[in-house]
Amino acid sequence: MSRIVLSWLLEFLPFPNLARPFRRPRRFLRPSPLPLPAPIGGPEAGAGARPSNLGLWNDMEKETEKGKAGHGEQNGLNVSRSKSICETVNGSHEYTIKGFSLAKGMGSGKYMSSDTFAVGGFQWAIYFYPDGKNPEDNSLYVSVFIALASEGTDVRALFELTMIDQSGKGNHKVHSHFERALEGGPYTLKYRGSMWGYKRFYRRTALETSDYLKDDCLVMHCTVGVVRNRIETPTQFSINVPSSDLGQCLKELLKSGIGSDIVFQVGDETFQAHKQILAARSPVFNAQFFGLIGNPDVDRVIVDDVEPPVFKESPVFKAMLIFIYSDELPDVHELIGSVSMSTSTIIIQHLLAAADRYGLERLSLLCEAKLCEGITADTVATTLALAEQHQCVQLKNVCLKFIAIRENLGAVMQTEGFDYLEATCPTVLAELLETVAVVDDDSGSACRKRSVSSNLGLNSLDSVDVSGRRLRRRM
Repeated sequence: MSRIVLSWLLEFLPFPNLARPFRRPRRFLRPSPLPLPAPIGGPEAGAGARPSNLGLWNDMEKETEKGKAGHGEQNGLNVSRSKSICETVNGSHEYTIKGFSLAKGMGSGKYMSSDTFAVGGFQWAIYFYPDGKNPEDNSLYVSVFIALASEGTDVRALFELTMIDQSGKGNHKVHSHFERALEGGPYTLKYRGSMWGYKRFYRRTALETSDYLKDDCLVMHCTVGVVRNRIETPTQFSINVPSSDLGQCLKELLKSGIGSDIVFQVGDETFQAHKQILAARSPVFNAQFFGLIGNPDVDRVIVDDVEPPVFKESPVFKAMLIFIYSDELPDVHELIGSVSMSTSTIIIQHLLAAADRYGLERLSLLCEAKLCEGITADTVATTLALAEQHQCVQLKNVCLKFIAIRENLGAVMQTEGFDYLEATCPTVLAELLETVAVVDDDSGSACRKRSVSSNLGLNSLDSVDVSGRRLRRRM
């Protein structure tokens, strides 16, 4: 029955979007155009009379023709469309030449080359000729070229060569194809080894006394734009696919406790979880439940030394479980309500330690980033000690640089956290002194360096070994 109805709809209803041309209804179904009797009451009464069926069919045909014109059909034919787009795939490389003066005298045609770099599916390299590429120039100019370093045929590309002004004034020497019209279009490299560049890029004597050289070092920056053609066809239909809600679903599973097979006792609180999810996310849980010495039948685990002693609840372990299930760092305020910035920092610090304990590297990085955002003079010392204890190199460097700032050092040394740092990580004080020394060297204040040494308790004749013992050098 449904097939008959669909067939009837295809035959009689106008579908201007369909590719099939419109066909008239079958003749035996079309009303015969017989003359109609005059309406009762004379010709004037016909103005409000009901139109004939023939008029309805004519109106339907007109509407169908309008629909065809409005939906990409011309003369009854469906019109498809496509678009060819020419664009460039861009990539850059910076090439530094140290000891530029030693390259002088290599001879014309002799070059130094950068490492190869990939752009647009091809390998490229920068070739620098200290004494020029052409012997006839008699070493008056340096030459710079970009070469196709991989197999390729008729590779079309745009190029930009820049010699960096190292004085900070921004007066770079730039030769560029980009952002300007080229009469012959992009440059074509016929085969591997083909080059584009300048034989007389810059006069050598002028270069040796210019701001492009600093500490006998020259920096070249190259950009390559490989020309690509692609065809784009319009999409007639699309379905919006929402982003994944897997994390939210697993978070709800953790909250409900449905199907849980393990209970964690953390202080006075208990948490239900699922062994397989924990094992999939943490190598420590995997070994604990399913490893060679693990116990797959265990249904209760007591967890110590995770929570800070100042909390009655267990926000750290709860936050770690939420991350394991959702792959997101939960908001501390959602865990225990409104707290101060210092309290929030304490929780994140303990969460970082828990992440290291259970092998959750992503959580550890998220905690590092969070601690960097909220670093203050009151918390930086304890954060530095934490970074040292858990080998968080990036976080450690941030803390050292923060403390070494002139305005921060005195305030940090007055905190209890600094006393804790000095007691637990004495080797870090030596690194801190070195960082302060670098800052002082940049500002040119050697006197302050000596005062900082005495304030830190590190005499200039002292050093600290890896065990934290102070060793005095013999005079």
